[in-house]
Amino acid sequence: MASPVLPNPANLLGVALVVNRSRDGPRFVFHYPAQIQYGAKPRAATASSTGTGIRTGTGTGTGTGGDELDDDDEALLNQLGQPFLEGAAVSWDRDEHGETESGSHMVPWEHVAGYPTRDLESLLTPSRAFHKRLFQVSLDQLCFVSSPVYVCENGIWRKPRPKRPPENGNANGNGTDPGTSTAGPDEANGEEKEKETEKGKGKEKEKEQEKEREKDDKDEKKSGMTMFNLVFILKPKKHEAKELADTLYVHIIRKVNKLFKYSQQKTDFVWKESKRILTLKDKNREEKTRMSVLWREILDVSSLAACVQDIYEAVSQNKIAALQLETSEGTIAHSVQIPIPFHLTDLPPEEDAASTRGLWITTANYFVEEDSLHDPSFLDKNFGLLLMSDEKKIIAELQADADDATAAMIEFVRLSKPTMSFYQISQGSGLSPAQVRKYAQHFIFWRRGMAIPPLHARDVYIVSPNADFDLLPRASQAWARAFPLAPHLADFLAELSMAPRIYKWFSPSKNHRPTYLQMLAWLMRGGWVTQLCTFAYVVVWPEILYEVEYEIEAEELRTLQEEASKREKQKQAEREQQQQQQQQDANHDFEKGREKEKDEKPSRYQQFQQQGEHAQQRAWEHDSDHRDRRYIHHRPTSPAGSSSITRPGNSLSTSTTTLGPSSTSSAGAAVESPGLAAASSPLLAQTPTPSPLPLAAASSPSDLHPRAYRQDTPSHSEPPSASGSPPTIAQTQGERFALAARLSRIADKEAQAAYERSAAFARKPAPVATSSPSLNKAAHLAHLSPYVIVDARRATGKDSLYLSAIGRRFADPKVRAAWPVFWKYFNGRAALERVVLGLGPDGIGSDKMKIKKRKEAWALMATMSEHLLCVRHF
Repeated sequence: MASPVLPNPANLLGVALVVNRSRDGPRFVFHYPAQIQYGAKPRAATASSTGTGIRTGTGTGTGTGGDELDDDDEALLNQLGQPFLEGAAVSWDRDEHGETESGSHMVPWEHVAGYPTRDLESLLTPSRAFHKRLFQVSLDQLCFVSSPVYVCENGIWRKPRPKRPPENGNANGNGTDPGTSTAGPDEANGEEKEKETEKGKGKEKEKEQEKEREKDDKDEKKSGMTMFNLVFILKPKKHEAKELADTLYVHIIRKVNKLFKYSQQKTDFVWKESKRILTLKDKNREEKTRMSVLWREILDVSSLAACVQDIYEAVSQNKIAALQLETSEGTIAHSVQIPIPFHLTDLPPEEDAASTRGLWITTANYFVEEDSLHDPSFLDKNFGLLLMSDEKKIIAELQADADDATAAMIEFVRLSKPTMSFYQISQGSGLSPAQVRKYAQHFIFWRRGMAIPPLHARDVYIVSPNADFDLLPRASQAWARAFPLAPHLADFLAELSMAPRIYKWFSPSKNHRPTYLQMLAWLMRGGWVTQLCTFAYVVVWPEILYEVEYEIEAEELRTLQEEASKREKQKQAEREQQQQQQQQDANHDFEKGREKEKDEKPSRYQQFQQQGEHAQQRAWEHDSDHRDRRYIHHRPTSPAGSSSITRPGNSLSTSTTTLGPSSTSSAGAAVESPGLAAASSPLLAQTPTPSPLPLAAASSPSDLHPRAYRQDTPSHSEPPSASGSPPTIAQTQGERFALAARLSRIADKEAQAAYERSAAFARKPAPVATSSPSLNKAAHLAHLSPYVIVDARRATGKDSLYLSAIGRRFADPKVRAAWPVFWKYFNGRAALERVVLGLGPDGIGSDKMKIKKRKEAWALMATMSEHLLCVRHF
């Protein structure tokens, strides 16, 4: 994690205050320090050599981009590009007044950072569009950052308070409901008089408040200041400019502007102090007073100037700025700071090492994870508070500024020990867990404490690689005063820097442990030591990988076999159902044909009687009708695709026409595909029985074709003629045959693949569980490499199967039950030393298995060590 960009004396050159009046225009009131020099290169006289830009930031409350520069702005920038010391003496002392060769008077405080204040005050007075927004101007290497505050549109700094609407009475005019009054006449009159008296008093108070408002408005209108602007003069690196400007705007400029605006609304403080400073500057300009003398006088007289000084000195040194404004109504105190981290998660780069030297270095995250609580800044209950200064000193500071929460905060300070967690503090006191963490966050924000894992004698502590050994001589003296009987600081640090070991081994006896824990807290407070923690990942050895893969493949084959048997059963049931349906349709059609035959027989006999045919002809026709009916319902398919009809009793023998391609295909389908044969059989079964024709009516052999008798047959069941083109039914059947063949080939391929897969799986050796999976060097495991689960807490898919397979390897039921609880800490980020803290105060598991002590947790994790990959770092 990169360290944040913070202001320092190298990039923060000064702080200035600019005001604007409706009559006098903008005025450059004050700046600190008195001499702002940044060693800029000599600027050319042309404006093209001056790199100038204006932008508005995108931080909280910022606006959109600035307006384009007009002609006046360009002239101003050109003027800023001109050297202001043209013709001046080279040996001019900037603390004293001087004169140019032309005799013009040079005032030292009228030039800031090499620019005339008359030009800067115009440039640093933007329009009302930048009210309370980030305003940034770049001139050469300098950057001016501010957020101007303008007066309200009505010219009054205090916002007009909304007037309270008059209280309207009810329908009866006396504010009471006539339907709810049950008192007598005298009582009602007394209540009405009391209410009228109260109303009269309320109206008098409202009139007095209205008069006070009018008086305040008249007084406030006397102030002609329309804007004030607190400006920070920076010289940042190019890649740090935006971040530094946003940091100052969010943490310093906005909060100081609120303080100044509040004092201006109350007592016109900002303008009165500005007028006092400007008067002193004008007076000393005529007297040619040295700038250092004038600045000391201004700082002694004006609390506003002293506030600007405090802001610069505190912010440039990364300290808390305690501001005090001496107004006519009393002192207004406020504190501002830029929050700085009290720890680092990694060693800083060489260029940032000097600024971060001495900070505690650790990867412990004292905030609750985002996925477990909506507020990510909520402190973890398993951390403790290490006070950065003496307990008595902090209590004295709290008592000096007492309020309603002072007593509870003092109790919290007295109970806070570096060896206790926030949860333990809340359990042993009258403070709620929310109060404890709220007060801890307050002390951490104001740099009175830092959150650390509770100190323990069984943990390992080493010398911090980020320790500032330049402070060792001074720290040794403080160490000797705090622990006169302890070893010398350098010797004690040398012992800690040797081979890491548990901290309790440094204590001579168990009675000395409390004192040695106090010594450890002192070292932790100064950033001299850090905790060496153990982090773990779950490693899956090839034996377990092979076992899980074997089980997955066996399950897949078993599933495929079950699905295949289900499909076969379903197809068999469909075939049986189809055959039953076809049989029923055939029986129904046969019965229907017989009924029709009975109905048609009398009409045939009448027809033959009317024609006068003899009995032999009637017998022959009856015989012929019987044969035709048998041909239609039970027609055998000849190999050549043709059929013949022979009528006994007659020498005539007529050969039917050869069946077309449709008939041939249908016949072939009946032989090759049972499904298609079953589908085509109803067409033959549903053919109605034709009526016999006289022999003379058959003028050609084709007239004896069954088509001649199928006048009621549907068109889709009629066979095609020999000379016509194949109908649509032939194409549809061909597509069906192709589809059936393609599906058959696919099924054959799938069956072959399934067979080969089953054969290959049968040749694999079955997995065998060994006592040490990491030492299994079997030949079938040679192609597998160990696999590391990065985050076991969020394991899904195969990772979860690996974890379950590992859990089955533990013979001890207690270890097997603890494994799912422990594996969420094996993610490389949670220290194993703090696992027992995350298990909760009531332990884990059932009543038979509860973990409350660190020793038990370590024993369980030692049993799981076969499947853990451990690393150690701070």
